[in-house]
Amino acid sequence: PIREVKVPNAIEWAEKKLTIQLAENQRLAVGKSLSEKVHIITGGPGTGKSTITKVILLITHQLTQKILLAAPTGRAAKRLSEITGLKASTIHSLLEFDFSIGGFRRNRDHPLDCDLLIVDEASMIDTVLMFNLLKAIPTHARVIFVGDVDQLPSVGAGNVLQDLILSKKIPVTRLTEIFRQAASSKIIVNAHRINAGEFPDLSNTKGGDFFFIEEEDPSKLIDLIVNLVDSRLPKAYGFDAFDDIQVLAPMNRGAIGNRNLNEVLQKKLNPSYEPLVKMGRTFHDDDKVMQIRNNYEKDVYNGDVGRIRKIDRTEQEVIVTFPDSDRERDVPYDFTDLDQLTLAYAVSIHKYQGSECPCVVMPLVMGHYMMLYRNLIYTGITRGKKLVVLAGSKKAVAMAVKNDKAVKRFTGLGEVMGKLLPN
Repeated sequence: PIREVKVPNAIEWAEKKLTIQLAENQRLAVGKSLSEKVHIITGGPGTGKSTITKVILLITHQLTQKILLAAPTGRAAKRLSEITGLKASTIHSLLEFDFSIGGFRRNRDHPLDCDLLIVDEASMIDTVLMFNLLKAIPTHARVIFVGDVDQLPSVGAGNVLQDLILSKKIPVTRLTEIFRQAASSKIIVNAHRINAGEFPDLSNTKGGDFFFIEEEDPSKLIDLIVNLVDSRLPKAYGFDAFDDIQVLAPMNRGAIGNRNLNEVLQKKLNPSYEPLVKMGRTFHDDDKVMQIRNNYEKDVYNGDVGRIRKIDRTEQEVIVTFPDSDRERDVPYDFTDLDQLTLAYAVSIHKYQGSECPCVVMPLVMGHYMMLYRNLIYTGITRGKKLVVLAGSKKAVAMAVKNDKAVKRFTGLGEVMGKLLPN
């Protein structure tokens, strides 16, 4: 176990080391993380979750080297590595999924070797994965879950982070203060406005990081999106149309849905004279693609985005390059496996949870009315690191902001915790 420290002294030492000054709520978060067995830190963008993580790691590293970092997706793990300068894994690889036994090698009998585990993007963890993760944590270790409970819940079943917070059985720090440099970002300010049910500021400022373009005609809107991705944004900001820009639409169906947008963007960004048509899908060399279900054997998971490096018609396989937490790796797909891939020039906001991109282009139209939820557009907007462009109708934006009736999930986890755990 990690030995106890004098929290105020440790925080003061870390602040000097990092030349920062923590706000009161951030100090509380660090204090709880250094003293509680399990602790949840939740907050929106710009509230200092990364800073707190760095401080906790700096202090804990003086006490033990047995620290593990994990996140639900490859991209989120990569981001956690970039922020901390330490190796972070996906939860699946941390738990060592073994295809031959159809389960994880790490469990109650063979727990993880750690004194501290920090898990980022915790809102994305579904019930089954959380169950397997908790089973593998040694009884002496501390666990810190970091996330944003106001984002969309996990793609898989459950609403674990929210249930844990609402159970009031686990110490929670909720970060609400937006810090100075973050407060100058319209992406962050608008995200918090939307989350509070307020209409975002849609005025366009030269040099700003958040823009709204009004266009209600579907065919003109499609042309606008293609033009933004293909030429306007790369020319104005130096973005790469494939790697730096992501179109996120609320729905897959319809003219402004991801399926149609993918077809149009594929033709414009990556035309081919020899397309591969398999499993009802059309792929070109160099296409941007997404894995749409967990494949433990290949070690690629729902929502992972890669690029087709080669279509080998002789071997009847497609090689896809995926970015890993610390490197790129090639994954072969037989032609019969191609129903696991879809084009990823435009993807659903659900599928893009836990990922980030320098630039997000998000069409919002009344045709999406079935999916216009507050937490959906909040999650979409917070995927953009440097620039967010909303395009479509103000009415659709207003509808989404007003609609906080996110699809309810009945999980029973809170009730079970209430019965099992003392107050």
